[in-house]
Amino acid sequence: MPTTHPLTLHRITAAALVAIAQIGTAYAQSTPETPAPTATGTAPTAEPAATPAATPAPADGLKLDAIVVTGTSTARSKMKQSVSVSTLGAEQIQNSAATSAAEVLRSVPGVRAESSGGEGNANLGVRGLPMSDGGGRYVQLQEDGLPVVLFGDMSFATADQFLRADYSVNALDAIRGGSASTLSTNSPGAIVNFRSKTGKEPGGAVGVSFGIGHREERLDFDWGGAIGDRLYAHVGGFQRMGQGPRNTDLTAENGGQIKAAITKEFDNGYLRLNLKHLDDRTPTYLPVPVGLNGNTITQIPGVDPRSAYFINSNFPIDTVVDRNGNKVVTNPADGLHVQVDSVGVEGQFKLANGWTVTDKFRKTSIGGRFTGVFPAGSQPAGYTGTDPVFSAHLFNTSLDDMGNVFNDLRAQKEMQLDKNQKLTVTGGLFSGVQNIAQTWYWNRYNIGLTGNGAVLYDNAGNPTTQPVADATTTWGGCCFRAIDVRVTALAPYAAATWENGPLSIDASIRHDSQEGTGWQRFGDTTTGNWKPGVDKVSFSSSANSYSLGANYEHSRNLASFARVSHGVSWKSPDRTIWDTRAAAGLDPYPVNEVDQFEAGVKYRKAGFSSFLTAFLARTKEGAGYEVTSQTVKKNAYESKGLEAEMAYSLGEFRIAGGATLTNARITSGGNDGNVPRRQANLIYQIAPSYSMDSVEFGAAIIGTTQSYAQDDNQVVLPAYTVVNAYANWEAQKNAIVSFGVNNLFDTIGYTEAEGQNNLGTNPQYVARSINGRTARLTFKLMF
Repeated sequence: MPTTHPLTLHRITAAALVAIAQIGTAYAQSTPETPAPTATGTAPTAEPAATPAATPAPADGLKLDAIVVTGTSTARSKMKQSVSVSTLGAEQIQNSAATSAAEVLRSVPGVRAESSGGEGNANLGVRGLPMSDGGGRYVQLQEDGLPVVLFGDMSFATADQFLRADYSVNALDAIRGGSASTLSTNSPGAIVNFRSKTGKEPGGAVGVSFGIGHREERLDFDWGGAIGDRLYAHVGGFQRMGQGPRNTDLTAENGGQIKAAITKEFDNGYLRLNLKHLDDRTPTYLPVPVGLNGNTITQIPGVDPRSAYFINSNFPIDTVVDRNGNKVVTNPADGLHVQVDSVGVEGQFKLANGWTVTDKFRKTSIGGRFTGVFPAGSQPAGYTGTDPVFSAHLFNTSLDDMGNVFNDLRAQKEMQLDKNQKLTVTGGLFSGVQNIAQTWYWNRYNIGLTGNGAVLYDNAGNPTTQPVADATTTWGGCCFRAIDVRVTALAPYAAATWENGPLSIDASIRHDSQEGTGWQRFGDTTTGNWKPGVDKVSFSSSANSYSLGANYEHSRNLASFARVSHGVSWKSPDRTIWDTRAAAGLDPYPVNEVDQFEAGVKYRKAGFSSFLTAFLARTKEGAGYEVTSQTVKKNAYESKGLEAEMAYSLGEFRIAGGATLTNARITSGGNDGNVPRRQANLIYQIAPSYSMDSVEFGAAIIGTTQSYAQDDNQVVLPAYTVVNAYANWEAQKNAIVSFGVNNLFDTIGYTEAEGQNNLGTNPQYVARSINGRTARLTFKLMF
């Protein structure tokens, strides 16, 4: 996307304000038509939003009467579902002061979101399930009910980097455990669904934000409403430019997104077209050099883990080799560059004999590049200069083709057995194709040991712009690599729900099969060219999942549930095909298995609502390769604990939050009995707010107790609490001025750390922290 001049952005802002204000005035003069009833007397399910099934109890902050459709076989309220589910509305998401889609997940109980990498590359864990590599192997991120990508742990292509939480998001649903094992692929831990606005609820907004203390300009907008007879639409997105939350003299943020949806309702259902275009460049924040005093991480003078960023104007180009052997000049300032174009069609229709058919289809093209500095040693080989430097590998990975095509077809029939009993049966078929085509070429640099304005040096200590070694020698040439694999997934599934008054029992099964074909090849460390020929990739694998749950409503305000589930997930092929026998189908492709048991209670009374779940999970992981430590990881794990979510309101004061107590252990291998890496005993979220006339104050407080950096339980990641705060002032009707601060107290919060094999005589670690304090001022007009 071409660079946008600040003056251009101001003109875009002014034009958008005028245009949207005119649209708002025009549509405020007429009320959209109410959808015609179906043959059964109810409006078609055109927007499965968090709409109350009945009049909610007063001040039910958890919205226990909200209908749940994500990760379940039947659309029922939270009070009636036998799963643990949280819902965040658009207002909650905006008030959280989150700076990325993954950071929004820190407000969800049970989910550990290590959102310290910028707009992508987040590590996601849930209920003590292991984060043994990167990404979220047991968590599936969805957009409007379909996966963003098939695998949550693809190197340099985690699902969160292809999502943006802007005004177009209507709500977020998070299902932990339960039927997530059987209602989607690669999701035994959780399904997190970002649901988009459709325009059925008319209105819109335009907002302009400015960074305080850092260079940032951003325009957000959305509009939705009726455009014809039983026809409505929504469009929304954003455009931004700036340096990002860490200091640099470059424009490191530059890009935006636009999404649109058009829905036509019929007497017996609806049909919807979804469109999305995302082209965004954002900084990639990787671990930085730190010291190590025993098992305690210490800060190196001049390198602040909250703000250190080594890419600046001293780092102008990085020359790499593409998959065809051609030299390509890349710009490290592009950081994480993602390009996404998708088109989707969704429909639901009631047919004869009580059957309802729903189909969701989406085709997405995904490309871009992942570039970031990874520290790889404190004493560079051959360096004779006197200025302090560190050895760095520039992760430069071309996302040649990460596109996919997904379809989920579901048929459902509801049968009234007698006055009190009802049976709902569901059958479905998920199918998809996921491309994984990447080219890695990681050069090595000597970078000045300072977090602000770092300079590149040659081995003699002179400033330079060139690498001191190319990818043929980086980590033994491991990362001069190209892969091109296509995975075809097919998963039939079935579910049944029996209801008898206050009791409901549901069961579901799923059979997943996956086939991978393609190739991989490595560079020749002697010639600097690609090795002749390729390693063939051809594998197939399958596994079954099941889930059985029951829910009992003791009264309108009290319900309890229990569930047992068995689920599976596959490691991304790029992490597995280092094992050429598994890649070629000579050995079984590794499958990760998760068995879960959970029981919980839901309760509300007089402004208080709560959702408590006890859980036990056992995980068996297949072998997978981690690049940064160059190790194969294969273990078994067990975690048990208690997950709590609560909300309370008293007048104009509201507070919501959650906490997860987890006792997790490795149950196999050399670290048997140890705590899995980066697994805290307690994570918590607290969100208080208070309204006073035209002003609202609030905060999002997120914290974790200490954890261990690695499975050996030596180096400690300290406990921390981060506070995000906001103030909203309604200057006049529908015109709001907001001031938000992320990390109000400038806390250091380490989310990961590890050592290297080539550190010389100086003990040194690398660690990644959350960003330091940043502030933003927003002017928002709603209509």
